[in-house]
Amino acid sequence: MIEKNGAREPDSAVCAADSKEMRAVLLTGFGGLNKLKVTKKPMPEPQEGEVKIRVKACGLNFLDLMVRQGNIDNPPKTPLVPGFECSGIVEAMGENTKGFEIGDRVMAFVNYNAWAEVVCTPLDWVYKIPDEMTFPEAAAFCMNFVAAYMMLFEVANLREGMSVLVHSAGGGVGQAVAQLCSTVPNVTVFGTASPFKHEAIRHSVTHLFDRNVDYVAEVRKISPDGVDIVLDCLCGENTGKGLGLLKPLGTYILYGSSNMVTGETKSFFSFAKSWWQVEKVNPIKLYEENKVMAGFSLLNLLFKQGGCSQVKTAVQKLLSLYNEKKIKPLVDSLWALEEVKEAMQRIHDRGNIGKLILDVEKSPTPLVSNLLG
Repeated sequence: MIEKNGAREPDSAVCAADSKEMRAVLLTGFGGLNKLKVTKKPMPEPQEGEVKIRVKACGLNFLDLMVRQGNIDNPPKTPLVPGFECSGIVEAMGENTKGFEIGDRVMAFVNYNAWAEVVCTPLDWVYKIPDEMTFPEAAAFCMNFVAAYMMLFEVANLREGMSVLVHSAGGGVGQAVAQLCSTVPNVTVFGTASPFKHEAIRHSVTHLFDRNVDYVAEVRKISPDGVDIVLDCLCGENTGKGLGLLKPLGTYILYGSSNMVTGETKSFFSFAKSWWQVEKVNPIKLYEENKVMAGFSLLNLLFKQGGCSQVKTAVQKLLSLYNEKKIKPLVDSLWALEEVKEAMQRIHDRGNIGKLILDVEKSPTPLVSNLLG
C-alpha cells in the first residue's frame, strides 16, 4: 500500500500491448467510494495537436475527492475517468505536434482522464521533465507547485521580508508553498496543520499551529500587525479570520473549500454551514483597510481561460528551481490503481504529508481487494 518515492525509473517505454484496451479508474456516479472501480477502456489515440502518453504515475488531489462527491460547480457527466495530472513517456503524437519525441519523459495536465494507463492531452499542457526527476515526483509537481508559485508570485507578489499564513501546511500545496517561500530571503511562514503532522513538517515553516486552536490569536502574539499573505484552502469561517489577519496592502487568496467535505458523500448541511460562515465582504471595507481579496483556480485558468502561456512560464521557472535543488516535490505514498479507494480515504482523513500518487505499474497489496471489473 504505502511506499515512499523510490529511485528513478528506467527510461525505456513500456511496449504497447497487443490489445487496444487499457486499465483506468472509472467514476460511475457521484457519491461515496463505492462509485470508483478499475475497468478496461478503449485506448485513446492522439488527435491533431495532442500528445499520447504512456502513464507511469498520476497525482491525487483533494479536488479529486470533491469531484467524486459531485461537490464542484458544473460537475461533468458520469461515468468518467478522474484525474488532472500525470507523468509518463511520450508514445505517439498527433498531426502538427512538435517539440516532443517518442520516448520523452514528460509530465502533463489533463482535463479529466488522467487515472489511466494511457492519456492523450493537448501539446500546450505537456512539459519535459529533468533526468533526475522521478515519475512520482513529476506527478506531484504540476498542480501543487504551479498553484503555489502563481498564488505567491503572480497574485500576491511575494517579496523579501514578507509573512505568509498557509492552511493545510502538511498537504501537497502547503509543502510547495513552504519550499517556495524559502527561496525568498527573510520570509516568515505561519502554517496550520493537524497535530500528528507537526513533527514531520515543523522544519518547513517558521511557526506551526494546531488547525483546531485559535490560530488568529497565536499569530497575533508573534506578529501583532498580522501577515502580508493568507492562502486559504478551507473557506467557511476561515475567510473572515484570514481577512482580519491581513496587514494593510495584504492579500487574501481563496483556492479551495475543503471545509465543505465532512462525510464520504456530498453534504448539503456542510455546504450550507460553510457558506453561512463566510463573512460577507464589503468592498468599501476593503478599500478603507487597504486589503486585497482574490481567488485562484489553476484548472479554470488553464482549461477555461486560456492561461497556457502563464502556466508554461511558471513551470519553466519552477523547473529551474528544481534543477538548482531549491525545491523538491514531497511524495507521501504510492498506490496501485486498484487501491484508489484507500488512497482517497487517506486524503479524506487528512492523513497525507505531501502528495499521494497512483503508480500505474504498481501491484496492489494482497489485503486490498481487486476492483478490476
